[in-house]
Amino acid sequence: MKIYGDSISGNCLKVKWVADSLGFSYDWIETDVTKAESRTPAFLAMNPAGQVPTVILDDGRPLAQSNAIILHLAEGSNLIPKDAYQRAKMLEWMFGEQYSHEPYIAVARFQLAHLGKTLADLDPKVIPRGVAALQRMEDGLAGSSFLVGEALSLADVALVAYTRVAEEGGGFDLGAYPRIRAWIARVEQALKIAA
Repeated sequence: MKIYGDSISGNCLKVKWVADSLGFSYDWIETDVTKAESRTPAFLAMNPAGQVPTVILDDGRPLAQSNAIILHLAEGSNLIPKDAYQRAKMLEWMFGEQYSHEPYIAVARFQLAHLGKTLADLDPKVIPRGVAALQRMEDGLAGSSFLVGEALSLADVALVAYTRVAEEGGGFDLGAYPRIRAWIARVEQALKIAA
């Protein structure tokens, strides 16, 4: 398997973390989005959207979109709850991550930490919507160790990727979210991610 990814991207790192935690053998091909390496003709032939992560499976088939990739890789593993309702709750968090979390937390981080922009340059909706996403997580962690009960799932992998570095986006103070901070530590330990 080949994983085309940019190490600054949480979306790419979650694919790496799942592959590592499940013992997959793969080649990581660093693909720098800031240098348009995902926009070359060769890359666009694999993924016409020109986005990382992109995976080329052992049989040569390409797969894109981080949450689709991790769902495929984790099929049949303990990262996907066996109970149908718990599995649906996992997917609820994963869909929410791409709609209500990543567009604000990750975008703010990328623009400030990697493009050199300032908070004043951001769309004025980014920080308030990112704060709302963090509060939703804080509330969702009341009474459970992980987002879907007491076991690590793909929901945790999907959401920890950018939550753990949210402060790099300015305007997000993880000190205001004690449940999230404790959860980040649990997820990093479970996935063997260096803090």
